Amino acid sequence: MLHTLNGLLFAASLFMVAGGLWFRDRLPPVPSILAASLPEPVQVAQRRAPFTVASGGVDYTVAPLYTYELRGLVVSRHDTSVWWNPTHRSWWKDHLNVADLCVVWGDNLRGGVYRDLAYTSGSFTCYVASRDSQTWERFDQQGFSNNHLLTADPKVAKLLRSVRPGDQIAVRGWLAEYGHDDGMPFRRGTSVRRDDTGNGACETVWVEDARVTRRANAGWRAALTLGWIGVLLSLVMWVVLPPRDVD
Repeated sequence: MLHTLNGLLFAASLFMVAGGLWFRDRLPPVPSILAASLPEPVQVAQRRAPFTVASGGVDYTVAPLYTYELRGLVVSRHDTSVWWNPTHRSWWKDHLNVADLCVVWGDNLRGGVYRDLAYTSGSFTCYVASRDSQTWERFDQQGFSNNHLLTADPKVAKLLRSVRPGDQIAVRGWLAEYGHDDGMPFRRGTSVRRDDTGNGACETVWVEDARVTRRANAGWRAALTLGWIGVLLSLVMWVVLPPRDVD
């Protein structure tokens, strides 16, 4: 009996894991888009002196250029701290860039075209692809951006790393250049316009405040966590349960 129950637990847990992996980053339907996620970013030229900040044992110089407010829907992400990507931390000693978020806003959200496109994020770039030319023509290429988000605040970093595709966010800070001279010198600039493309078109943002205005797929994300717990528990039970009697 216990073996049967454990088998059911394992099967149910695998289903939850599979469903969670498949649906946790599903983009929400148009009615779930907040009005606050629609406006384009606000960029204002203001003066602020460069400043020094330490993170990961490295001293960085950050040069703010414009105040910046970004709201929208996250469609892709890259966590710069993942172990399989040594570029940011190991090679460039870049501990300030805690996450890259690809965000869409405006008519891309109003018309729903964002749901007809495919998004992927690399170490430095967000890629957008469509299955047909008609969809691509509906997509406003000035209505999305890839954002290198900088912070030395552990709480802000934790929040930014928790953001997943489907979430809607609000970020306030500065478009900024930054770098360090620890070992191999490192410098990164920022785009200051929304109509550029290619290398250098990403926005680099020193984040002063960040909020998730609406989380997506909470049920499936919880199911994924519970599913993994169930799988591990089931495996442990198979080890500790007495051998099954066989006639």
